[in-house]
Amino acid sequence: MCTLQKQHSANGPPLLNDVAGEYFAPLDINGRRRDADERPELSKGSVEFVAPTEYMVRPPMPPLYFFLIDVSLSSIRNGMLKVAAETIKSSLDKLPGFPRTQIGFLTFDSALHFYNLKSSLTQPQMMVVADLDDPFVPLPDDLLVNLSDSRHVVEALLDSLPSMFEENTNIESAFGPALKAAFMVMSQLGGKLLIFQSTLPSLGFGRLKLRGDDPRIYGTDKEHTIRIAEDPFYKQMAADLTKYQIAVNLYAFSDRYTDIASLGTLAKYTGGEVYYYPSFHANLYKEKFSHELARDLTRETAWEAVMRIRCGKGVRFTTYHGHFMLRSSDLLALPAVDCDKAFAMQLTLEDTLMTTQTVYFQVALLYTSSSGERRIRVHTMAVPVVTDLGEMYRNADTGAIICLLSRLAIEKTLSHKLEEARHVIQLRIVRSLQEYRNLFAVQHRLSGRLIYPESLKLLPLYGLALCKSLALRGGFADAHIDERSAAGFNMMIIPIKKLLKLLYPSLSRLDEYLLKGEDDGKASLQRLVLSAERLDPRGAFLYDDGFRFVLWLGKVLPAEFVKNLLGVEAANSPDLSKLPVIEQNNELSRKLLATLKTLRERDPAFYQHCYLLRQGEQPREGSLLLFNLVEDQIAGTSGYVEWLLQIQRQVQQK
Repeated sequence: MCTLQKQHSANGPPLLNDVAGEYFAPLDINGRRRDADERPELSKGSVEFVAPTEYMVRPPMPPLYFFLIDVSLSSIRNGMLKVAAETIKSSLDKLPGFPRTQIGFLTFDSALHFYNLKSSLTQPQMMVVADLDDPFVPLPDDLLVNLSDSRHVVEALLDSLPSMFEENTNIESAFGPALKAAFMVMSQLGGKLLIFQSTLPSLGFGRLKLRGDDPRIYGTDKEHTIRIAEDPFYKQMAADLTKYQIAVNLYAFSDRYTDIASLGTLAKYTGGEVYYYPSFHANLYKEKFSHELARDLTRETAWEAVMRIRCGKGVRFTTYHGHFMLRSSDLLALPAVDCDKAFAMQLTLEDTLMTTQTVYFQVALLYTSSSGERRIRVHTMAVPVVTDLGEMYRNADTGAIICLLSRLAIEKTLSHKLEEARHVIQLRIVRSLQEYRNLFAVQHRLSGRLIYPESLKLLPLYGLALCKSLALRGGFADAHIDERSAAGFNMMIIPIKKLLKLLYPSLSRLDEYLLKGEDDGKASLQRLVLSAERLDPRGAFLYDDGFRFVLWLGKVLPAEFVKNLLGVEAANSPDLSKLPVIEQNNELSRKLLATLKTLRERDPAFYQHCYLLRQGEQPREGSLLLFNLVEDQIAGTSGYVEWLLQIQRQVQQK
């Protein structure tokens, strides 16, 4: 806003700055710039600028994808290598940044396999490095190539990779040396490092022990140690990778312990992501893995980015939560970032009495686009300051609160017991509702009931769901340590809408919906309360948490219905765990698949694999469904009614 003819004040600290001559504009009779509507930065909350050269320490990097692939026996047996090669090949035309895109590959078992992809070759040349103590790059050039120049060589490699290793019986994993070698190849440019890992690292530096999940340490001061990296090699490598603008996305496939807590550190500090596929087999999970890998490869990405969040006078950000490296007190280093990531921050009031009526927040992301431009994307928001605490409560955002609480709780589990993290969630909810109750204690005679503003009516429910989430619930017997760690990494980065769906999934009766004659082409399933009381043995129910579907079949559901819906094998088999959901030649089956497709298309970030489950099929029924019905009292946990009573008693305590 112009305050003088040739001066302006910023939305942050109220300092006057001179207006550059070429930016000067006269004011109208209301004191407003006459060109305000023509300049997006003066009228829009989100704008983007092309950054001048002073914002560049080097020329903008090209989009770069480097694939580090485990080719040990388990990767061949479970079909991961074949699906990965097919998906990468099918995504080549959609990789951002054509014709600048760079690509490279390194495979490993007990040795490292580099690939010369020089454009003049007709077939790639493999070079093997067996020295794990001092790995080296065998070729100075052509391990990273321009995709448009070497497309035919890259496709030849992807076509031959599965057959190249189909007879491999090597069970070892030299992951640490392979990671170091990939870093050496990528360090000149940076980019995205996609890791496909099926075996616990067993050779060279970074090798990990089968420390597993020890029930004896739960409830002790050492409990948190199994949820953090065992070897400092991984955090140091993450720091080096971030310094050279390399982001890591980890794809982990195993039915055995893989130490996701250690491996996931690479993604945590480089702005990356952890994709975990327990008990992966291509026959069942090909579509999920292929969809999520293709999404990772083809979504628009901001490269070599840094993000800073500014705020107005009287307010200060104190902590930041998500996947990034904190380069200074308020600068987040993000080697790569995309639309599927979210960040949370805590702020504090520096002034006890704020004199301004509005506080401004501004997020600035400096990044390189896939087209090679250095850009600055700026989001600015004005928030009113209120003197009435009750008004602040009435405008509270439950989703934002739960998003922050979840990240704080996950971080708490890395230094404390799970029980303590759950206790902190309940304590914060109690304190917030106590404060709200105190606002009305002077004016109203309060009964023993629990009072809360309309805006926070779901806060206790989401708090309970958070305590029962895979990352935080129970103890040793309630979740496999790798699944718990992967869930924690995931909850640290997903956006609010996705998190709320994960915490309180949808449960719908499916058989009645499918048997209805009308079909408008849209999935309009009726949501039910998450309680086992709603599961009718005569029906079929669909559970959807945004990451997976569970199709629950009641004991007395007619066999003919199951046969038409899922096929003869599903109707007769007592074990549905290895059966895929495929289209049958009837309208009922087609409507089911159309419904699942519609639900998946609502959020393309992840692909919901559909698990089939028969009532009473243990232990699958418990782990896939019953433990996730958060309103029930199960396995020693509180139900929603008991949880509300606990909160009510604590709120009433002085």
